[in-house]
Amino acid sequence: MAVSMASLSCKGLKIAPTNQSIAPFAPGSVAGSGFLVPVPLKLRSISSISLKVQGTASPAAIEGDNTDTVPVPKVIIDQDSDPDSTIVEITFGDRLGALLDTMNALKNLGLNVVKANVYLDASGKHNKFSITKASTGRKIDDPELLEAIRLTIINNMIEYHPEASSQLALGATFGPEVPQEVDVDIATHVKVYDDGPDRSLLVVDTADRPGLLVDLVKIITDINIDVQSGEFDTEGLLAKAKFHVSYRGKPLIKPLQQVLANSLRYFLRRPTTEEASY
Repeated sequence: MAVSMASLSCKGLKIAPTNQSIAPFAPGSVAGSGFLVPVPLKLRSISSISLKVQGTASPAAIEGDNTDTVPVPKVIIDQDSDPDSTIVEITFGDRLGALLDTMNALKNLGLNVVKANVYLDASGKHNKFSITKASTGRKIDDPELLEAIRLTIINNMIEYHPEASSQLALGATFGPEVPQEVDVDIATHVKVYDDGPDRSLLVVDTADRPGLLVDLVKIITDINIDVQSGEFDTEGLLAKAKFHVSYRGKPLIKPLQQVLANSLRYFLRRPTTEEASY
C-alpha cells in the first residue's frame, strides 16, 4: 500500500469524510473517496505489451484453485521497486487471465502500461504491470490517482471473477449483488521504525475500505510529515501499507512517531487495536 511519492501532498484533494456512505453507481464505474472513475471493460487491441512466463508451478501446487476454495485476491501497488514507474501486481490464485481489460481500463485513467510480466509460482499466477502517467511519462505520485488505480483493478476483478467479492472488503461496494455491510473484524496495527539516516518506516495493517490510501496519506501530511515512497497492498479484507516518511529531511523523532501512530489509530480505530512498539 517505485515512483517516489516524494513530497506527496494532499493539497487540493477532495477527501470524503470518514463516515460518508458510498453512493450507488452504474456498472462499469468505480466509486470511492469522492470521485467517480469510468471503467471500460472491453479491449479491441493493445500494443507494445510483452508478456513473459517465468518459471513453472506444478499442477499440484495450484490445483487447489479448481476446488471450492476461493484464493485470496491480492493487489499490490509498489512505489519503491522501480525509480521510473509504479509497479502493480495482481494475484488471484490461478484464476486470472491476461487482464487486457484491466490494462485498457488503466489506459483510460490517463496511464501507460509500459511493461507487463506474468509468472507462476506455488501461490498461483502473478500479473505485474509497470505503469506511468501518460502526460509526463513518469511514475504516479498523486494519492487519488493511486487509489483510483486500486479501485479500478478491484472493480474489474469482481466483474470477471464475482467469487472474489466475498474475499474483498470492497466486494460489498462493487459486487454484483445488492451492497451490504461486510463483517470485517480486523485489528489495526500501527508501527514506526527507524530506517536509515534520513527517513523512518511507517507500517499500517487495517481493514480495507474505499478511499483508505488517500486518507492515510492525508493524515500523514496533515501533521507536516513527508511521504517519500511506499507500498500499498490489498490482501482480501486486509490493507497493508508501508510508507517511507520523514520530517524536514530527517527521521521522525520518538515523540513525533508517537503523534503519528496515535493519529492513525484514532482515525482507524477498531474494536481491538494492537499497541505499537518502538
